[in-house]
Amino acid sequence: MIRLAERGLRTVLLDIEGTTTPIAFVHEVLFPFARARLARYLEAHWEEHELTEVRRKLTVEYEEEHAERRPETRAGVRTDRAGLRTAGDAAGFALRLMDRDRKSPGLKQLQGLIWEEGYRVGQLRGQVYDDVPAAIRRWHASGADVAIYSSGSELAQRLLFQSTPHGDLTPHLKAFFDTAVGAKVDEASYARIATTLGRPPGEILFVSDVMLELKAAREAGMAVVLSMRPGNPPQTYADTVERVTSLDQIDV
Repeated sequence: MIRLAERGLRTVLLDIEGTTTPIAFVHEVLFPFARARLARYLEAHWEEHELTEVRRKLTVEYEEEHAERRPETRAGVRTDRAGLRTAGDAAGFALRLMDRDRKSPGLKQLQGLIWEEGYRVGQLRGQVYDDVPAAIRRWHASGADVAIYSSGSELAQRLLFQSTPHGDLTPHLKAFFDTAVGAKVDEASYARIATTLGRPPGEILFVSDVMLELKAAREAGMAVVLSMRPGNPPQTYADTVERVTSLDQIDV
């Protein structure tokens, strides 16, 4: 049993996939839902304000990815800058990013918008393990902060926790972090999260199912725990960190 107070831990930072939510829900429900609607959504909303930032981010990524392949004039000016001119161009690029499981900020934001429609009309509903709601409420009631860090957009995170069969869990969650703070395998990302939360890293416990993420968080000074849920991929060096099979094993 891990007891937060005994270790001076005042914040629990949770990963989503494989920690609070089954991997299957993400890969077998959310991703296919977005893929099936991606082209249609872009076509319907291409000129709308809500897609301005998505278009910008995807265009930047597209330009960066194709920079070395473009022909140049003798003066060194690039001549092939067609980029993502249409919704169809953007859809094709976004689908290629999905195929490669890229942690693309533009793609993640676009997926969040598509999922938002699904949640709003009742086609989607957030899924968490049965032990998660009680754990989050228990930590929150004790005075500990609870935050989320996932590669999915902040919008997607909020939608998931707002719509669980156990009710809306967001009133018990202090903050949501996505890759805007940096990659989950980058030590600096966890330092930024600690600063935003106003806590020394040593007062934060990060729970994830991925050892590379835990390594980065530990290097930033956080306490770490490996989530070992059914269906999670085995992790190299898992024996070097504390492990839990349920959030019931993290008490106040």
